[in-house]
Amino acid sequence: MSRHALVTGGGSGVGRAIALALAEAGISVTICGRRLDALERVGAENTRIHAVTADVTDEQSMLALYEQAEAARGPFDIIVANAGSAESAPAHKVSLDDWKATLDVNLTGAFLTVKPALVAMAARKAGRIIFVASTAGLKGYGYVAPYVAAKHGVVGLMRALAAELAKTGVTVNAVCPGFVETDMLERSVENIVRKTGRSVEETRATLAATNPQNRFIQPDEIADAVLWLCGDNARSITGQAISISGGETW
Repeated sequence: MSRHALVTGGGSGVGRAIALALAEAGISVTICGRRLDALERVGAENTRIHAVTADVTDEQSMLALYEQAEAARGPFDIIVANAGSAESAPAHKVSLDDWKATLDVNLTGAFLTVKPALVAMAARKAGRIIFVASTAGLKGYGYVAPYVAAKHGVVGLMRALAAELAKTGVTVNAVCPGFVETDMLERSVENIVRKTGRSVEETRATLAATNPQNRFIQPDEIADAVLWLCGDNARSITGQAISISGGETW
């Protein structure tokens, strides 16, 4: 029977690339997000991908997703907590509501994504949990304090779960990309251009230069790393925050 994976934030960017890579490897994939139209467009690219709307910040929504998807396609063997968002502002201008919203999506959402799978995976003594974190979980960046705090939290959550589950055969890891060429990056560029008056070209060049290879990470690079972590040859890899950044962090 085909393995079953959950990929949150699967309607675009990195989530889409991961879902397609898993599906092309013969894995049944449930993708979720808030926009059904985007999810269905990804689902149309591979018949193994199934779209379900859900809100990672809402525990009941995630429990309902689990119930629906597992009834249709069996228990989740792979969980990829990918959903996230980022806004840019000096720390002193970040409102408490904005702080909470960023942590809700990036950190609490990651926890609510994996929590329903933990007991069953441990009982089966098999499973793969992968968090899509960021180099922001390994170092600091200015003007994105809530995002940096949240992604550091995701890396900490990963390490805690890896320690809890090490004896069960369930592995827990994080991939930590640098700037990835996605719609989220384009929104960040637009925000910087609007606030600083810099050109799009100058802004993109400045962001790309954070990578010693002087380029943006591509979504398929992250998808390939996730696919490897899901394989049997990665069964001893757990508790790791894997930097995908061209040498920016390690």
